[in-house]
Amino acid sequence: MIIVTGANGQLGRAVVEQLLARVSPEQIGVSVRDTEKAQGLQELGVRVRRGDFDDPASLTYAFEGASQVLIVSCNSQGEAAVRQHRTAIDMAREAGTRRILYTSHMGSSPTSFFPPMVDHAATEVALRDSGVAFTALRNGFYTASGLMLLGNALQTGELVAPEDGPVAWTTHADLAEVTAVALSEEGALDGVTPDLTASEAIDLDGIAAIASELAHHPIRRIVVSDAEYRAGLVAHGLPEERADMFLGLFRASRQGEFSRIDPTLARLIGRKPRSVRDVLKATISSEE
Repeated sequence: MIIVTGANGQLGRAVVEQLLARVSPEQIGVSVRDTEKAQGLQELGVRVRRGDFDDPASLTYAFEGASQVLIVSCNSQGEAAVRQHRTAIDMAREAGTRRILYTSHMGSSPTSFFPPMVDHAATEVALRDSGVAFTALRNGFYTASGLMLLGNALQTGELVAPEDGPVAWTTHADLAEVTAVALSEEGALDGVTPDLTASEAIDLDGIAAIASELAHHPIRRIVVSDAEYRAGLVAHGLPEERADMFLGLFRASRQGEFSRIDPTLARLIGRKPRSVRDVLKATISSEE
């Protein structure tokens, strides 16, 4: 049985939907904190069990009978995130699973300027040390995050942010598809994967230019200092620790941490991945 954690989230649910197109529902189980939100999957024949990274006993139950476990990275940060991931890895091993997959990131590094990348790197070490066959899916940066950085620029005509660098923006949908390939076609991806990215890396200047073209009105890219941007985040109620973390995204992109592109994703899904232009075009069309 293939077990997917976090199946109530955007990526986890999309992975399950992709798996349902490849294997029978009886071969799929999900581990979720809120089973009521997963009732739709249960109605399709998917096994739904409660599992919480902070409750090892619940994971033992949720992972029962697993041949493969996909650990979708949690929303925690720092030591809490690494601890939760290690707990999931340990419980998957104890459940007898023969292969553990983890949604890592292309920027995974113990020296990254963006703190979540340090957490991914530590989790990859735990995977290597587990003694179980594993796949660390080094996913590209979510395109949805790029749209978040665009913010309300379509309305204001200004995209205001610190200096950044090119990012290989990659959609949840494409990453879910390649994850389903990795789960259903064993041997397709093993160990630490190549970067699973779309086919281009663009910065916020590029996003502003595409948005201007598609929206038929100019959107200016305005660069502000790190300090000014951080102060604005805090003034809008973001805790200082979170503001510092968010600022790390720009510092990391300036260093090229997210600029690499790789053909592996396109090869495994058998088509060109969705581009930022594709996503922006759909987004703008839906708002018109």
